[in-house]
Amino acid sequence: MQVEIWSLGRESDAYIDEGVKLYLQKLRPYCWVELITIKPPKKLATTEPEKVKQQEEALILKRLQPHHYLILLDERGRQLSSPQWASAMQELMNRGTKTLILLIGGAFGVSDQVRERARQVWSLSTLVFPHQLVRLIVAEQLYRSFSILNNSPYHHA
Repeated sequence: MQVEIWSLGRESDAYIDEGVKLYLQKLRPYCWVELITIKPPKKLATTEPEKVKQQEEALILKRLQPHHYLILLDERGRQLSSPQWASAMQELMNRGTKTLILLIGGAFGVSDQVRERARQVWSLSTLVFPHQLVRLIVAEQLYRSFSILNNSPYHHA
């Protein structure tokens, strides 16, 4: 299974980028993972939230392919523990999922149409995090999940 982390917004600051690269490198023995930053049009800073979500929707849906399994990350989604993330990864692999997309929405969230296209909606926390930090958290949780599945000592709870 391939995993793509899609994140709307600007490129990560150097310290975030360094952390994400570290976890993506650690994931290589287990799974191919790529971070894809989807840059919104520059005009977005001056438009209203619904228009922003519509423009971002177009960018997301243009990329979304029939073989993609989309999981939206949203604070209103289902919260999973790290072992539950691992179980979900195993289940997706067992189903033969070709490409898992973990979507980090934009500053105003995602449109209803994008939410409806998601097969699942997960929450990392009831707290709200900066989108750049979520990239790092997702990369770490993916590594933790595959560490759990492979009995690595990284996760020792």
